[in-house]
Amino acid sequence: METLTPVPQSTRRRSLLCHQISVLLLTFSAYATFHASRKPPSIVKSVLGPEVAASNSSAAAADAGWPPFDGPHGPHRLGELDLAFLSSYSAGMFLAGHVGDRIDLRRFLAFGMLGSGVSTAAFGMGYWWGIHRLAFFLAVQIVSGLFQSIGWPCVVAVVGNWFGKSKRGLIMGVWTSNTSVGNILGSVVASSVLEFGWGWSFVLPGVLIIVVGAFVFAFLVVDPRDLGFESPAMDIEMNDAGNGVVESADETDGEDVGLLESEENSGLDSKEADLDSKAAIGFLEAWRLPSVAPYAFCLFFSKLVAYTFLYWLPFYIRQNAVAGKHLSHKTAGILSTIFDIGGVFGGISAGFISDSLGVRALTSVLFLLFSIPSLILYRMYGSISMHLNIGLMFLSGYFVNGPYSLITTAVAADLGTQDMIKGNSRALATVTAIIDGTGSVGAALGPLLTGYISTRGWNSVFLMLILSTSLAIMFLIHIAKAEVSSKMSERT
Repeated sequence: METLTPVPQSTRRRSLLCHQISVLLLTFSAYATFHASRKPPSIVKSVLGPEVAASNSSAAAADAGWPPFDGPHGPHRLGELDLAFLSSYSAGMFLAGHVGDRIDLRRFLAFGMLGSGVSTAAFGMGYWWGIHRLAFFLAVQIVSGLFQSIGWPCVVAVVGNWFGKSKRGLIMGVWTSNTSVGNILGSVVASSVLEFGWGWSFVLPGVLIIVVGAFVFAFLVVDPRDLGFESPAMDIEMNDAGNGVVESADETDGEDVGLLESEENSGLDSKEADLDSKAAIGFLEAWRLPSVAPYAFCLFFSKLVAYTFLYWLPFYIRQNAVAGKHLSHKTAGILSTIFDIGGVFGGISAGFISDSLGVRALTSVLFLLFSIPSLILYRMYGSISMHLNIGLMFLSGYFVNGPYSLITTAVAADLGTQDMIKGNSRALATVTAIIDGTGSVGAALGPLLTGYISTRGWNSVFLMLILSTSLAIMFLIHIAKAEVSSKMSERT
């Protein structure tokens, strides 16, 4: 029998690293465009909604609005628009994770991006078609939410397939900045063309996600095993010294990572292990996994806060004067990106801290605690000057998005590949969908409540956000205590 020449380890290492970088870039770009295509509704709210009571005529000329979102009940209709999208997104999230564990993730992700692009552009076409029926916009948002729900379980599952646990918090902390980068990109694009008609604010992000989806379909490799690398159950990671690939302690057969494997490593045991790793986990079984439910309900309230800012911050900035002046639609939209910039740094910091200390829940609790005074300060002093507004908005984004990013990425990946399910990588999309799907219910509730509560005053909205943050802390406090106890016992 002909003997295959082994591939040099340095070549294998470089090949693995190149493919990991490619996966990170493609999935980062994919989900960034998902979020960019979600941002237009928040940017155009101030154009669609009722006019601002201007304190200065030059910066805040009266806005006629766009029926059926104008008039005194305009904020209610805008909140219902958010509810339509986020409710279908939440429902679709559970289904998408379940389906994603059973079909080709690359094709499924590309399909979701195509559908999201078409539905986003369709909303914008309502401007040129002169549509003023609420039913049309609600229907488009429902369809868009279903397509958008495909994105997150797919990209998290793909990244989880390619990276081990040791640096997962930092890697995903950097990678999950795709949400904030997408928000920034969507805000800038939508705001820059708003003066030409609000329809363009939807069409351009819609085209963008379709183009990126074509690249994902053409180049994304879902699983390292598709290229002959080790099973994701081996928990592969690159060591700090650059000595190659290090396998986890759970690995017992001593296989090397490579593009070619010898006959000795392809026996019955490895085949059975591979089949086990591909077996999808049941929905209820995933809910029963340790810590899945507490993190899911924590994310419910965390996303309620984060998505309230995502969908209403430009409207809030437009409605509330800064240094005595109402800002233009374009300026309010671009200024809101400061919150997302803070979120980028918050997500990276949370991932780095959780990796360094090995305490995911405690890190999340600390960020949530500090977000409460940040929100209070932003509401009380953000309108005094532009500098204070920018600084406090950055601080709020930093602490609000830190735990949100950590839970939706590193924590979800950890829980989806924990020892209890024996490294079953096919459970990852299901667990991710459960956690983010539950969070998305809160994400749907926050913007809806804001649409109604804001008519009574913005202080009530911020009170709702603070109460939600406090409840998020309560769901993680027991896990955080257990982490502290574990760390203290390790030192003794």
